[in-house]
Amino acid sequence: MGELGTSPSSTDSSRIRRPFGARVKAFVALTKPRIIELLLITTVPVMFLAEQGVPDLWLVLITCVGGYLSAGGANALNMWYDRDIDALMDRTSQRPLVTGMVSPAECLVFGISLAVISTLLFGFAVNWLSAWLSLGALLFYVVVYTMILKRRTSQNIVWGGIAGCLPVLIGWSSVTDSMSWAPVILFLVMFFWTPPHYWPLSMKVKDDYARVGVPMLPVIASNKVVAKQIVLYSWVMVVVSLLLTPLGYTGWFYTAVALVAGGFWLWEAHGLQNRAKAEVTGAKLKEMRLFHWSITYVSLLFVAVAVDPFLR
Repeated sequence: MGELGTSPSSTDSSRIRRPFGARVKAFVALTKPRIIELLLITTVPVMFLAEQGVPDLWLVLITCVGGYLSAGGANALNMWYDRDIDALMDRTSQRPLVTGMVSPAECLVFGISLAVISTLLFGFAVNWLSAWLSLGALLFYVVVYTMILKRRTSQNIVWGGIAGCLPVLIGWSSVTDSMSWAPVILFLVMFFWTPPHYWPLSMKVKDDYARVGVPMLPVIASNKVVAKQIVLYSWVMVVVSLLLTPLGYTGWFYTAVALVAGGFWLWEAHGLQNRAKAEVTGAKLKEMRLFHWSITYVSLLFVAVAVDPFLR
């Protein structure tokens, strides 16, 4: 872990009042539930696509529980490693390790335990292909992104985002115990979605990242450069999202949603680029509009993935 400072979590835990209810909430917070909601949104609809209908509901439940535990373990280990910079960034200053509500040792044990439990749950209750994909996503996020890429390269979120794409493959493999081009295409959609989803947020909080030496692209490049990259990734994402239909995996409903939602995304992306070119800064840049729409976009797209089999 980097040596940027000592967080309150490294102080004597006996000095900090830690009531039971607050402790429970703190451990839940370690799993980053709001981020996991997005992961499940990309997992369950793919199960409907793989089944071409309603998958076994028990299988859906086990896959969701396993996915939550796996992603939660990854997020906890991410907070354990990043507790030094989390203490110095405004948006992460209230995380459980920073406040001292959870100790580093407790967080480490918690994260590893979730990793082991989720892998075994997937292996014995779903299938081992899904188990290894789940474990691979966890290790990729913790080791490749958090420990290697995040503090070393502006391409951190591009390649580190692979971990967030793997739930698509897990959703498919949990039903079929195999792979196909359909989940690979959706994997690529998420791969090209991640940078233009996260870079607008990074533009908003780039001072935070600059303060702790994390080279997110908006920290080391101008808004014009970042916006250009956002537009490029956005176009590739939309084009890739349309490949499912000519390959026979989806029909008219998915195509219509992908076109409309993708078109609106491109409108927002180009709008951000135009404002960046005009050297608009501050609140008038409106970078968070694309960030918020990106979440709506992926939700609509994957709901369409789930609904489309019933309309063909």
